[in-house]
Amino acid sequence: MASVFLCFMFFTLFLHSSYSISSKNLFLPLKLQHLPSGSVQKPPNKLSFHHNVTLTVSLSVGSPPQQVTVVLDTGSELSWLRCKKTPTAPLWFDPLRSKSYSPVPCSSPTCRARTRDFIIPVSCDPKKLCHAILSYADFTSVEGNLAYDTFRFTNSDLPGIVFGCMDTGSSSVEEEDSKVTGLLGMNRGSLSFVSQMGYKKFSYCISGRDSTGVLLFGDTEVSWVGPLSYTALVKMTTPLPSYDRVAYTVQLEGIKVGGTVLPLPKSVYVPDHTGAGQTMVDSGTQYTFLLGPVYNALKNEYLKQTKSMLRVYEDTKFAFQGVLDLCFLIDRKRVGLPLLPSVTIMFRGAQMSVSGERLLVQVPGLIKGNDQIHCFTFGNSELLGVESYIIGHHHQQNMWMEFDLANSRVGLAEFRCDLASQKLGMGL
Repeated sequence: MASVFLCFMFFTLFLHSSYSISSKNLFLPLKLQHLPSGSVQKPPNKLSFHHNVTLTVSLSVGSPPQQVTVVLDTGSELSWLRCKKTPTAPLWFDPLRSKSYSPVPCSSPTCRARTRDFIIPVSCDPKKLCHAILSYADFTSVEGNLAYDTFRFTNSDLPGIVFGCMDTGSSSVEEEDSKVTGLLGMNRGSLSFVSQMGYKKFSYCISGRDSTGVLLFGDTEVSWVGPLSYTALVKMTTPLPSYDRVAYTVQLEGIKVGGTVLPLPKSVYVPDHTGAGQTMVDSGTQYTFLLGPVYNALKNEYLKQTKSMLRVYEDTKFAFQGVLDLCFLIDRKRVGLPLLPSVTIMFRGAQMSVSGERLLVQVPGLIKGNDQIHCFTFGNSELLGVESYIIGHHHQQNMWMEFDLANSRVGLAEFRCDLASQKLGMGL
């Protein structure tokens, strides 16, 4: 899902799409930045990233190649770039400079492809080109034409990648918006970037220590990570109005604070008859969001267990970034946070433990007397405007995250992600 709660991953991409390249591995260096198999395979390509608010990727598109910066989003399908209206537009892609650029005509089957990203059906513009409007959960939208162009990975070209060449749009965060060219859709839909590349697996590891990490396309030996725990992707064959069938949906089974499991029935974690209530692993959302009943139970239990160590910030009108409404007063002179109870997200077959600094985020610039304000990094989905459980990238830090499309599962293991680039020989 493209939202204001994003991490930025920076990498240089060189791609090819008219043939399958699933037999190759690609390692991409990633870095976090603050912005409010059996057969012999070729050596993997590599990329690093930065993260904090939005995951962005620097890549090359067009002929001759133009460098662009896009948000990496496992919650979206169609990739898109902002296309220039004026020669002075920063970071925008200029289709007039690309000899390999080709707009998608209305008569093309690509124009009739079905995707949940198209809240409004595609249409024909006056030039009989395929016109699309994409809308997102944070109430932003972009509009323009579908097109093909060449993306490049190292020594390989990927011609004919389908993307949106968008020339208008709205943003909830204009400052952040101006620093990116577009979005790289990475869900399981047929038009997603990973699907068009032909890869059946990709992984990433986000560091919470020194803002470095890796993104890997393909399969490779990572035994040094240790055994991964796998949770199966939920298969939903019946079309439901509120259910995203191409998201990375897993089954949430419970939440534990310290050693206490929230006393809720497992049925509360199961999607209802409309599909609302699915659990999605989303790199395009920064924090983790829970449906109201579960969030309220988590909030109450966390307050109970931290009563002796944290002071609540009693401002009922305040919510950090409009969505994190449980905040605390922390003495400015204090070094580090107190020893807080961990929160464990329990999936079917796997679990993700959130502890330490990943539990609270400091509100920049907000001081009350001698105190800083720190907010709980779990939020209520209702404040985000969605009816889903969303596992954001902030809680995926120092976790090796594997998206195994071939076996319909997500794997995870705790790992020092700042060491991943060294282990992969990336020299970052």
